[in-house]
Amino acid sequence: MSWMLVAAVLLATAGLLVLGVLAVRLWLDVRVLAKGVDEASRALAEAAGDLAASAPGR
Repeated sequence: MSWMLVAAVLLATAGLLVLGVLAVRLWLDVRVLAKGVDEASRALAEAAGDLAASAPGR
């Protein structure tokens, strides 16, 4: 019966390790996405400034 307890503990530990790896991968993907959103928003702000500067009547 003790082997079942050991197996349950090992399976739980393996599950937590898998969840930890997935959390790290998610964190890395979020960092990449945040960098892309930051670059896109800066490009949009620059384009809006260029458009405002070139608008007639200014």
